[in-house]
Amino acid sequence: MQQPPWMPLAYAELGQHEIGGSRTNPKIAAYFRRACHPEITDDETPWCAAFVGAMLEQSGIRGSRSLAARSYMNWGVEMGKPSLGAITVLSRGGDPSLGHVGFLVGSTSTTVTLLGGNQSDAVSTATFDRSRVLGFRLPSAAEIPIASEMAGTRMPSAQPAATSDADFAAALTHVLAFEGGWSDDPFDPGGATNKGITISAFARERGVVITAQNIADLKAELRRIPDGEVRHIYLERYWRLAHCPELPPPLALFHFDCAVNQGVAGSARMLQEALGVTIDAEIGPATHEAILAIDTAEIIDRYADVRRRRYRRLSTFWRFGRGWLRRVDAIQAAAHALAKNHPETTRPEPKRSTSTMPDTNTSTPTSAQQSGAKLPTKWWGESLTIWGTLITTVSTVAPTLLKVFGIDLPADVLQSFGAQVVTAAQAIGGLAGTTMTILGRLRATTSLERRSVSLYL
Repeated sequence: MQQPPWMPLAYAELGQHEIGGSRTNPKIAAYFRRACHPEITDDETPWCAAFVGAMLEQSGIRGSRSLAARSYMNWGVEMGKPSLGAITVLSRGGDPSLGHVGFLVGSTSTTVTLLGGNQSDAVSTATFDRSRVLGFRLPSAAEIPIASEMAGTRMPSAQPAATSDADFAAALTHVLAFEGGWSDDPFDPGGATNKGITISAFARERGVVITAQNIADLKAELRRIPDGEVRHIYLERYWRLAHCPELPPPLALFHFDCAVNQGVAGSARMLQEALGVTIDAEIGPATHEAILAIDTAEIIDRYADVRRRRYRRLSTFWRFGRGWLRRVDAIQAAAHALAKNHPETTRPEPKRSTSTMPDTNTSTPTSAQQSGAKLPTKWWGESLTIWGTLITTVSTVAPTLLKVFGIDLPADVLQSFGAQVVTAAQAIGGLAGTTMTILGRLRATTSLERRSVSLYL
């Protein structure tokens, strides 16, 4: 009998252990994230239930999403006879609120052996007295997202069922609307694709290495891929792997689409670029803090701009670019529409400013202004755009005016002088006026405010 799908994942983690002192094993912190507890960022918090939940979620099965070991007594269905990989709940001392949980790998009439986390502060196998067993559990239909049969053993009452995660179901619907059906475009670097599943992703899912001998058969199988397997691949290899369950639903929708079309690691980097945090492709505490600090609608707009820039850099943009940009426009609009149903992702509207100074940096309101997010202001003298305009004016108009008075001053002298003034006042280097204006317009994000200035001659 084959082992359940979560067991190879669990075995692969053997040896992961806590790090003494103030340091944290990032793999253990990742267990908490996958178990839907990204707020836990250390390896000191008891993590046996986080490990079990992470392995289940990574295999496409919803865990209890609780950090209490005994929560698994209310999860799935009870197995009268233990089987390999069964989620096994143990008592711990006389306190009914305490316990331990792991995956069953062996049993006798007096003992059970579990593969679990936080066993001697590590992922390990350990043997326990059988009298401590509170129950053996396996997923029910509520936890199994697509399969009615798993690991060669029919799970009790398990039938193909729609996901309990409505956000994922909605996101998958959007993605499939763009991915379409079968494609084998020679210009597509992903190769043969069906319903958005590339031939390489399909081969990985089947545990097969693509060769010249089997590629024709793999393509034929990919053409016939069942909807259940499509859904499973998207859930496990994109939605969960990209940490979409940890994000606000509108952002999760946009991020999932990016992960599918531009890669899981690439989508993480683009999200971090949009947030202005360190780009390491690891969606950790710093990324989550930035997400909480910025209006979701603004994040989506920034993210969309980053995606468009990335597309335009690709060598195949000439062939697929128009479709890629349409896709970003559509998913951006869908994410904004979803945000309207999730008011908790927006920030309160700030008080209106009484300043009469118009905002010369922007001609249309940004998404942050539309959503009511408070924007910082700056003095007009700190505006790169304004200084660039002034230098350009001085260098091009002043020589003509001075000639009227009999003074012939070359434009390059004035240009040099202007650049030196700006360098001293603004510490931005000796940029030419026109270049400064262009750059100022491109990077302008802050409203201007008026301050009084006195000049003495």
